[in-house]
Amino acid sequence: MRASRRGLVVALACLASFCLSSLAAAQPSDQAIAERILGPQWKQLSRRAGMIFAGTVLTSTPPATAVDRVVPAATPAVQLRFRVDRAIAGVERGQVLTIHEWAGAWSMHRPMRRGQRILILLYPPSRLGFTSPVGGSLGQVALDASGKNVSKNARKSSASGIENVSVVQLERAIRSARSEEE
Repeated sequence: MRASRRGLVVALACLASFCLSSLAAAQPSDQAIAERILGPQWKQLSRRAGMIFAGTVLTSTPPATAVDRVVPAATPAVQLRFRVDRAIAGVERGQVLTIHEWAGAWSMHRPMRRGQRILILLYPPSRLGFTSPVGGSLGQVALDASGKNVSKNARKSSASGIENVSVVQLERAIRSARSEEE
């Protein structure tokens, strides 16, 4: 009787192991998800960024009317204000962040509008105080209305098989990539 009980325990352990490994294989890793959402250069984008966060666009000044008086020689600039909802690098949660972007760089990525939820990777500010999304549109990911998941429209065609992609999954991958650099 003990031999059959031991055999049953071994069989159940093997079955449980098989089920768990099948589940792990069916669920893509955070890094695979980051690659599908941010592209194959996602690690380099993550490392180049000085500020990374999920937040809400509070204001966006269109480039046609934006001339920042703080920047020397009145360089045409776009001013954007964000509320940091989830801090990943270089910012704090709850912070209201105002950035200045050279108007010429504005066309290199998707325009941002008031109320939009976004995961954004920004270069460290330049000597003139300018920044922009790392890799242009690659450095900005539209989020759903909750701000906790990647918008279905933001997923690249190769990511279409992925159902819900959370900001938490991307955050883990980005933090991992940034810590590898150190």
